[in-house]
Amino acid sequence: MATVYDFVIIGGGTAGLVVASRLSEDPNTSVLVLEAGADLTADPRVNIPILYETLLGSDADWKFRSSTQPGLNGRVLGLHQGKALGGSSSLNAHVFVPPFKGVIDSWEALGNAGWNWTMLKDYFTKAYSSPDVAHDAKEDLAIEGWLELNEAKGPIQTSFGNGSHPVRRAWAELFRSSEQYNAGDPFIHSSVGSFSCLASIDSEGRRSNSASAYYKPAELRQNLHVLTNSFVEKVLFDESEPPKAIRVQYCLDGAFKTVQARNEVILAAGAFQSPKILQLSGVGGVELLEKHSIDIVINLPGVGQNLQDHMISYTAFQAKAEIETKDSLVRQEPEAAGQAMQEYTATQSGPLASLGVHTYAYLPLPAPDRSALQALFTGHTCDDPQEHRATRAYYDIAKTTVLDPKQPSAAYLSALGQTKYAKDLNDESIPAALPGKFITIGGFYTSDSSHPVPNCIFAKADKRNSSTSIKPEDPPIIDPGDLSNTLDLEVIARHLLGVKNLAQSPQLGELLEQPLKLGDPAADFQGDLNAAKKYARENLMSMWHYAGTCSMLPRERDGVVDSNLRVYGVEGLRVVDASAIPLVSTANIQATVYAFAERAADLIKRDWKSE
Repeated sequence: MATVYDFVIIGGGTAGLVVASRLSEDPNTSVLVLEAGADLTADPRVNIPILYETLLGSDADWKFRSSTQPGLNGRVLGLHQGKALGGSSSLNAHVFVPPFKGVIDSWEALGNAGWNWTMLKDYFTKAYSSPDVAHDAKEDLAIEGWLELNEAKGPIQTSFGNGSHPVRRAWAELFRSSEQYNAGDPFIHSSVGSFSCLASIDSEGRRSNSASAYYKPAELRQNLHVLTNSFVEKVLFDESEPPKAIRVQYCLDGAFKTVQARNEVILAAGAFQSPKILQLSGVGGVELLEKHSIDIVINLPGVGQNLQDHMISYTAFQAKAEIETKDSLVRQEPEAAGQAMQEYTATQSGPLASLGVHTYAYLPLPAPDRSALQALFTGHTCDDPQEHRATRAYYDIAKTTVLDPKQPSAAYLSALGQTKYAKDLNDESIPAALPGKFITIGGFYTSDSSHPVPNCIFAKADKRNSSTSIKPEDPPIIDPGDLSNTLDLEVIARHLLGVKNLAQSPQLGELLEQPLKLGDPAADFQGDLNAAKKYARENLMSMWHYAGTCSMLPRERDGVVDSNLRVYGVEGLRVVDASAIPLVSTANIQATVYAFAERAADLIKRDWKSE
């Protein structure tokens, strides 16, 4: 391995491997990727879709946790993030959906010229391949209205997740009846409404991720090196003015090493690790760095602030006996698991080849709820000078999102089976799986940004003595500030009240036991808004869609990177992962991160081509 590379990329995850693959297309450009995790590309837990949950809490997971959340009744949430080649694309739930166009246009409105839907949608088509679908299969998939599929031919392979299921047709008919049906491919026609969703699963029933799709085809390039199990501690700068990032310090097999970057250091360590590495390197807020005796390279108070995520509530409804679900696998029934494995081994299909998330809908609140919230927004202020300096801009975007009937303020999904996660790491027990079959409707609020919460994300002080020494291997301190803003709770609770209405529809009613039987009786709010608020505080979970902690924003708005993703005040340093995304996308974030990283690679190529 060389000691000098043109580009050193910190993090071999979703974004990092995209950028590494694209930069190394030029044989004269040398690229090194430093990944803290292992290469698990041959691991069946990664490749077999239904086994993704077995990776959560394993060595392939950073196993982060939130600080105590007062807005969630003091709960501590598990925050999963991939620690393996491919990062979170190696352990996510495969859902591959686009954001609503208005969210991406908001990136430009926040001060990032050129970052809009028209630009980014071309990068989606560069990142993934649309599946081939026979004409006679479109009706079963509820995509017969899609006059064309996106002509995308990118590396990430997608499919409709193990084919047809009656929930697809029922879902489509339900939203067609309310004129909230998206009749076209949502990657082409971005609109409010429902659609059948893609999964990042290839035609052979295997996960398609950045490791398998971007790195493996490029693995033998002589100018591309990937070093796994390499823990990056910090970026080192020279003494020029402005400072230039010149080296990366990392630990491999217990030994400390450095590598030089001739052109740039590129951060792609994720929404928690990228700001932490910046802060440990002396890039961050002065008060925080001085508190921990870190030499200051540049004062950027926005580093580690503005953490965004999606919060979700899952409501399970008992399904009719003849409906196919994943519940027997959730209960780990040996006979069902054995049969499913046999089918998968023989045909790469069956229950193991799909997670069972087939449908989505991007929806506004009903008119009466929007009217009620109008008064709350009118009486709300966000002028506290201690707040993140982009708060007013985010507030205005959130207000429009919630009150405009043509903008979705929540996303809904259907899942074939019950879900079970530890709701509170103060008590890590996972609820026992229920007998029977279920269809779950998940509802999650899509803009947790009406009141951005400053988040301290940095290495902990060493508590074994009174010094302020920093241990880079300690986990970051993560405070999402969930439901700290009453407006968020008001919006989420109103959406939660609407979930039962979907289940009561004639269309979904054909699949569910009647009268409705809920997996958790506490989720039957009987129209009581306060009951929905109470349930939200007790049950909302992170969807692990983290973004925003190194936001692409103007510097005067506490931005960390400019619209070319270059870190303010220094040279030779960029951030290309979800931490730079200034506003979290409408739903599952992986497709957006792929497109974002493709754009980042083009920006880097453009800048160095002109040198």
